[in-house]
Amino acid sequence: MKALLLLLALVLPTLAQAEDEGIAKIFQAHGVEGTMVLTALHGGQTFIHDEARAARRYPPASTFKILNTLIAAQEWAIADRETPFKWDGREREIPDWNRDQTLATAFKVSCVWCYQDIARKIGPATYRRYLRQADYGVLAEPFDLTTFWLTDQLQISAREQVAFLKKIVLRQLPFGPHAHQVLQDVMLAEQTEHYRLFAKTGWATRRQPQIGWYVGYVESRGEVWLFATNITLRSDKDLPLRQAITRAALTEKGVIR
Repeated sequence: MKALLLLLALVLPTLAQAEDEGIAKIFQAHGVEGTMVLTALHGGQTFIHDEARAARRYPPASTFKILNTLIAAQEWAIADRETPFKWDGREREIPDWNRDQTLATAFKVSCVWCYQDIARKIGPATYRRYLRQADYGVLAEPFDLTTFWLTDQLQISAREQVAFLKKIVLRQLPFGPHAHQVLQDVMLAEQTEHYRLFAKTGWATRRQPQIGWYVGYVESRGEVWLFATNITLRSDKDLPLRQAITRAALTEKGVIR
């Protein structure tokens, strides 16, 4: 009993300090529920809003394109950022999808049919292997080859997203230089004289309530900051808040300016 009380005495203060007030105020200002995990790769600092939610798993939606792109490049299902995807002429719900694509545009606009073409080339056994090696969330069996990342068949938490991104940056996953270069080429979202931002959005529409993601990392002044944000979407009008909240938090912590 004494050992248990001692453990609680050590753990409870840590949990109490886990909530970051600065990031919490940003979420409150926008009136949305969500979580953010922000970690410095080398400095060891970690800032978290809503520790419990940070451990809760949700479908990754298009944030899975980060791992999916690595797998596709490693398996030569794609060659580079200019790999073409021919539109079949079928109208889909997102106007930006209704045209020919390259890998770069498909990544940027979260083109589901493009990555479904990739999935058919990769196959279930290969996905199982890489998901296991990357320790990427939890995959349910059986799963649908062309939709599993959009549904509850694959789920991952914000904390797990950050751990996964850390392995990418440290090159600890079974992917070669070519695969990493392809991913960097399509994932670079912004570059200034002070920082480079690599990121991907996600929109889990096949669950209620819907979840919006923004995950990635920032190279800034000799440090790499890894982040994962998810919010509960009240409507599609909340989608811009994925980036807005994240950018405000990165600014508040001095990561970008």
